[in-house]
Amino acid sequence: SILLMCLYLYSHEHYQKEHLPKLQITLPNGTKIFLNNKDSIEKKSEFDHWHDKIAETIKNSANYGFIHAFIASISVIIVSELGDKTFFIAAIMAMRYPRLTIYVGAMGALGAMTILSALLGNIVTKFIPRIYTYYLSSILFACFGIKMLRDGYLMSPAEGAEEYEEAEHEVEKSELTNDLESGNGGTGNQQQRLQSTSKQRTSLTKITSILRRYVSPIFIQAFIMTFLAEWGDRSQITTIVLAATENLLGVIIGGTIGHGFCTGLAVIGGRYVAQHISPKTVTLVGGIVFLCFAFSAFFIRPEK
Repeated sequence: SILLMCLYLYSHEHYQKEHLPKLQITLPNGTKIFLNNKDSIEKKSEFDHWHDKIAETIKNSANYGFIHAFIASISVIIVSELGDKTFFIAAIMAMRYPRLTIYVGAMGALGAMTILSALLGNIVTKFIPRIYTYYLSSILFACFGIKMLRDGYLMSPAEGAEEYEEAEHEVEKSELTNDLESGNGGTGNQQQRLQSTSKQRTSLTKITSILRRYVSPIFIQAFIMTFLAEWGDRSQITTIVLAATENLLGVIIGGTIGHGFCTGLAVIGGRYVAQHISPKTVTLVGGIVFLCFAFSAFFIRPEK
């Protein structure tokens, strides 16, 4: 009986070595690979190599939508906002008030606008099939690109100075409005003009007066001016279009970082940038960027 028991144990151990799996590998897609004990070390290393390669491919394909949306969003926002009215508004206000307050106020408005625009674009896909929004967005991007190339070609060298003066006028007008509302200034024609403007923005004035009790007036001024200047701007339309076809999170993060870069550049050295960076060059480069993303639709399928 002892001999039979030893024979049984030996045969059982031999069976396990020959037939039962020694190593099990589970791929990210759920597929299982078994390596028997008789497989060589070189074969196991080869399986490990392919395991890592497959895992990396799956990971990259899963993140492709986010990366493409992030790059597209941050690229078009930078070329759209650099030298724009909101850029000069932040630059001018940073010369008169604390830079950090202006940056936080402007970024609060731009961040809120980016999120609202992205959500609006994402909602559109619930009612319109993605294949239509995909190619429609490509057509819009092509139109934006052609228009920017045309505007850049016809743009005068003094275009940047004109944009800067317009933004400076907007800031001064906002400051006079604030003085009138607080009773600290404004007489004659200025009062009549600003009073008529205040009547048109009664609801906005009430909200502003309530917020001033808890938040810095400078922060509110930067927030409101940036929000109003950004509403209906090319960058807002671009964000809506991108969110309708790309990864929502990638569009929001890329757009916010793009706005943060441009606003930070404006706050730190807006006057220097305005004097040394040609709006004509920025517009032409922006047109090329928009056209590149428009033509990419012919090489990337909507399913991706």
